[in-house]
Amino acid sequence: MLLENLIGFGQNRSNRDKMDLPITQRPKIGLALGGGAARGFAHIGILRTLLANGIVPDIVVGTSIGAVVGGSYAAGHLDTLEEWAKGLLPRNIFSYLDIRLNGSGLIGGDKLASQLDASIGKTRIEDLPLKFAAVSTEVKTGHEIWITHGRLVDAMRASYALPGIFAPMLIGGRWLVDGAMVNPVPVSAARALGAEIVIACNVSTDVFGHGTIISTHGSSDDEREPVAEPVVEKRGFSKFFSAEKTVKREFFGGGGRPGISTVMVEAFNIMQDRITRARLAGDPPDVLISPRVGRIGWFDFHRAEEAIEHGARAAERTVESIQEAISLLAPVGSDTPGPAQQSA
Repeated sequence: MLLENLIGFGQNRSNRDKMDLPITQRPKIGLALGGGAARGFAHIGILRTLLANGIVPDIVVGTSIGAVVGGSYAAGHLDTLEEWAKGLLPRNIFSYLDIRLNGSGLIGGDKLASQLDASIGKTRIEDLPLKFAAVSTEVKTGHEIWITHGRLVDAMRASYALPGIFAPMLIGGRWLVDGAMVNPVPVSAARALGAEIVIACNVSTDVFGHGTIISTHGSSDDEREPVAEPVVEKRGFSKFFSAEKTVKREFFGGGGRPGISTVMVEAFNIMQDRITRARLAGDPPDVLISPRVGRIGWFDFHRAEEAIEHGARAAERTVESIQEAISLLAPVGSDTPGPAQQSA
């Protein structure tokens, strides 16, 4: 039944009926899941906690990693995503990074996409049991693109295609990259799709000490440019493995010098933080969930379990506020059950 597909994911009916409100019609709940790379695994814990307390989203909109988690939930594969995330280890994360030294991104993204394909397959957005949109950005125009139909995996890839890191995706004649460039926490998209209550999940708020002004700054006399490691000519297989090691070092950095990925991601992180503050100030959600994941780096995918736990705790702190908002928008006095109690 449609309700079971919508709510499902390991939640039992007693959990879903905890609110048990005598309402004429439950207000439509929208969930806006923000970007933040590895920190975004906190969205899994947030979803688990909301569902366990009978708070079931009718609309899910995601940006970047938020699109991956939100899409997996909508397609009924949140369990699969969580199991895969918890199994990531530092030594095998690099195996998903098919690094390319040509093209429009350092990482092709095919290996990661294959993992998504294995669980989600050819599922299309229009066939999902709830409204879903993945936010992306068009390269040439800077347009904010809401992907609301087509293959779900393609929409996810376009939404998390961090410029310069992942290659852009061609969808509907447009080259698309990470949606966090224009809408890091897509509250506006959730409202436009019909949400009456918007719960926003921002995994980039717990970054203290960022964005301040250093009014005077100069070089120190004892500063020295890091000395490059001497290049030793290798032959045969040794040459191959040496080249691979060099690529890893340049990608991740070392010896106090940030790597290519670090510079690009941190620059993107600063931009995303500024855009998020501006957009949430102009269009605030009804409830904001902010997990304490600032100490988890963007590439710390092996810390998924920790991020999920932070997300669950953050959501737990907001459950009462969400239920209060639902009660305020749901007129009491009718025995007609709302969508949370109906099956279709």
